[in-house]
Amino acid sequence: MELKKNPKADLTKRSGLYFAIGLALILGLTYLGMEWKTYDKVNDFVHTIQVDDDLTEDIPITEQLNTPPPPPPPPPAPEVIEVVEDEAEVEEKVIQSTEVQKEEKIVKVDDIKEVEEVIDVDVPFAVIEDKPMFPGCENVSKDKQFDCFKSKLDDHVRKTFRYPEIAQEMGVQGRVYVSFRINKDGTITVLNTRSPDKNLDAEARRIIEKLPKLIPGKQRGKPTPVTFAYPIVFKLN
Repeated sequence: MELKKNPKADLTKRSGLYFAIGLALILGLTYLGMEWKTYDKVNDFVHTIQVDDDLTEDIPITEQLNTPPPPPPPPPAPEVIEVVEDEAEVEEKVIQSTEVQKEEKIVKVDDIKEVEEVIDVDVPFAVIEDKPMFPGCENVSKDKQFDCFKSKLDDHVRKTFRYPEIAQEMGVQGRVYVSFRINKDGTITVLNTRSPDKNLDAEARRIIEKLPKLIPGKQRGKPTPVTFAYPIVFKLN
């Protein structure tokens, strides 16, 4: 006998719907299982306070004693005043009057002369009235005083110049700026230097300190210290 399939019998017709329903039920049961809570049974705690015993406590009755007040303190003893004869003699001081009597003469004091303290202030070479000069520049006109001073200073540097041996070996060269003061007596004081090397600095100081005594500069006819800055070039050939 040959079996024939009914064309209307379709087993997969509603499988999707059944799958969705089953999935929803499983998810619901899972959620309920996760959210399920249980609590331990706790007995009610009842506490009572017995206050009858506390209320029946006997309170002792205190009796007020009538004690007499303390006696007042005795009165203070009277002070005994001892009379002592004053035999010490008091020396009286006579204060002289500071007022001028008619017979006294007032002596006049000569007028006090104020002594003007002279403070030496260094004046730059460019603004001094009478510039410092080397011996031999006395008869030069004022407009040529600087040229004569500079020429004499250059000659002195060329004659006195000596290149430090250690600086030559090390190949050190550069320009040294020397600032010096020509004092009121014509002597020279080195104020400061600016140098690239200490050996060049020492040689520049030695050259300036070897300057001869100069004719000092003057301001308003009075000898005045004058400052001057001079560069010395150290260059290797």
